[in-house]
Amino acid sequence: MEKEVNMSVNAVSLPGTLAGPEKALGIVIFAHGSGSSRFSPRNRYVAEVLHNAGIGTLLFDLLTREEDQVYENRFNIDLITERLVKATDWLAQQEEARDLPFGYFGASTGAAAALIAAARLDGRINAVVSRGGRPDLAMADLPRVESPTLLIVGGLDYTVLALNRQALEKLGAEKHLEIIPGATHLFEEPGTLEQAADAAKAWFTKKFAP
Repeated sequence: MEKEVNMSVNAVSLPGTLAGPEKALGIVIFAHGSGSSRFSPRNRYVAEVLHNAGIGTLLFDLLTREEDQVYENRFNIDLITERLVKATDWLAQQEEARDLPFGYFGASTGAAAALIAAARLDGRINAVVSRGGRPDLAMADLPRVESPTLLIVGGLDYTVLALNRQALEKLGAEKHLEIIPGATHLFEEPGTLEQAADAAKAWFTKKFAP
């Protein structure tokens, strides 16, 4: 199953791709980082790994093309969090997603939005995964996150790794920090993105289990 969708969020139309097996274990909503989109090759690779594990995905644009031209919008965590919450509400009303558990996969600034959205949705999100994320940008909300959270960081991404260690201390839910040896921020080194995707797959599969 794969189809292009359009979500209306506060009179703004956000395009997306809903894909995965017909009988999915759950659906993961992706929140990409600043300057990226639903066509992010890294997120699309992770989505394919999840599909092969029986998990559906929703990749969508957090900003319109016009909004993305304004640099400040890319770091407007409040705005992209609101979009993510609205997209989650939209997905919950779709026949393909009805009664399925939901997860968030956030990269870079999208990880902060994913964690704040999970906190606002009071346990409706079964799992959160952050890849090279900035959970420190959601520090005030982390104690209220009820969703089991996996933070994946490259071992050579020193600054972001330090920020993730600080965020880990604040998280109130089940949590784990997965360090991928030899990886920098974008997981461009051979085999590192595969390791990150496998870690995400294992986390979601476990948390979506009945």
